Amino acid sequence: MGKLLSVRDLKIEATSYPPGEPPRRISIVNGVSFDLEKGRVLGLIGESGAGKSTIGLAALAYGRGGVEITGGEVTLDGTDILKLGKSGIRGLRGRRICYVAQSAAAAFNPAHRLGDQVIEATLRHGLLSRDAARKRALDLFRMLGLPDPESFGRRYPHQVSGGQLQRAMTAMALCPKPDLIVFDEPTTALDVTTQIDVLAAIKHAIEETGTAALYITHDLAVVAQISDEIMVLRHGDMVEHGPVRQIIEQPVQDYTKALVNMRSIRHDEAPDQSGALLRMENISASYGDGVPVLHDISLHVPRGQTLAIVGESGSGKSTLARVATGLLPPSAGRIEFGGQVLPPARKARSRDDLRRLQLIYQMADTAMNPRQTVREIIGRPLTFYEGLRGSARVARVKELLDQIEMGSGFIDRYPAELSGGQKQRVAIARALAAKPELIICDEPTSALDPLVADGILKLLLRLQEEQGLSYIFITHDIAIVRAIADSVAVMHGGRLVRFGPKSRALAPPFDDYTDLLLKSVPELEIGWLERILATRRRESAGH
Repeated sequence: MGKLLSVRDLKIEATSYPPGEPPRRISIVNGVSFDLEKGRVLGLIGESGAGKSTIGLAALAYGRGGVEITGGEVTLDGTDILKLGKSGIRGLRGRRICYVAQSAAAAFNPAHRLGDQVIEATLRHGLLSRDAARKRALDLFRMLGLPDPESFGRRYPHQVSGGQLQRAMTAMALCPKPDLIVFDEPTTALDVTTQIDVLAAIKHAIEETGTAALYITHDLAVVAQISDEIMVLRHGDMVEHGPVRQIIEQPVQDYTKALVNMRSIRHDEAPDQSGALLRMENISASYGDGVPVLHDISLHVPRGQTLAIVGESGSGKSTLARVATGLLPPSAGRIEFGGQVLPPARKARSRDDLRRLQLIYQMADTAMNPRQTVREIIGRPLTFYEGLRGSARVARVKELLDQIEMGSGFIDRYPAELSGGQKQRVAIARALAAKPELIICDEPTSALDPLVADGILKLLLRLQEEQGLSYIFITHDIAIVRAIADSVAVMHGGRLVRFGPKSRALAPPFDDYTDLLLKSVPELEIGWLERILATRRRESAGH
């Protein structure tokens, strides 16, 4: 087909600014080289901080957050784009090279209709007339399986689901008919049922349009469905590169073997069953518009155990967590903690009530103050709950950093100097600083690569065994549920569909929704996506 993109000896660095010390250079990518042919998909996989997104953005001659391309070549159709001036690079971005971000919600302007945003770059580059661009967008909406494509473009971002918004962003990238699209974790934040639809839409669109793509992810099962080749990265170095089948069936390097062979954590020890620590009885809740979002939910978490709450986006999982923490007082029902009724509103709870129940958010980026160092972020709850100051506080911060396997060398870094996985581990340490009895973990590993996530889960389980902690683990990852849960709650449409011990909740006979959820979990098998879609078509035809 011919070589489209050629990357040679790519070197990328960032500048770190430690407090009280001179700035220092940090190497992010260390001489990576690869080629990409027209119409082919290269999957970039590796842990947080491996350099995946940095390399993907380098294909647009872009360095994010002070990152600088310091060496090598990035050649597109024979032209080294790193040597182009600003006007030349602007002429490439949004025309010949397009980018699909991880969070479509953050990438769209909430004040403008989707259709206008999808065609904006195409019009700005003068590639099509407005009427032709709108027709192109409509064709893409149909190709990507968006509902009611004729009127979809008239909606605003808040009026569509996360999966639909991600497909709309793919339409925006495809609209100018680019040679190359960089997909940066486009399905990471989606539940498994939505992920299948988006993956299928992306794969179909790539095949139909013939565009080449870099597909960045930390999920090997996902990248195996969409890519022709896989490049494994770690610490800014290329570990292994080859065809998909070779990487997943005959990996050569130890790190790649670990990615392929990683197995779920076994939770074999019988935890303490000395009664429920948290009880939520007949909980209903609504937001400011008065429309109910939770409907008569009752469940409990025994001491020392883990309750996994699963369900698709919009099922009410995170809303239930907000009710438990008092951030959203319920409209009906009550909450008991340790046998005592908790005040429904957070502001009415005592400091000890707050200490005993902590929350780890999904998006560490928005949960930490970017102007505070790790020392301050973890140290604040130590002072608030335990009164620790000075050297005693510093010593405890370092101990917590060791527990999350980061080490005290990170104590004076700011969030911007940390990878996504590192930021989430700092958020976990901040929750642990309060010495809680129950931690609500709201998708805390969804942004982490499998090996790092595996380490975090092992840490949480070890802490549970040592300290008798209880967890509510909100997730859409059934593999995590199987690995760490003692009991499982399945939610759909704000209602509790299924609740009970893991051995019973994940065993047949299944209700229709739980059956769909379990069948939607990606498997590390070439052709899995096509097989599951074919099964869906047969079942749909049977009805």
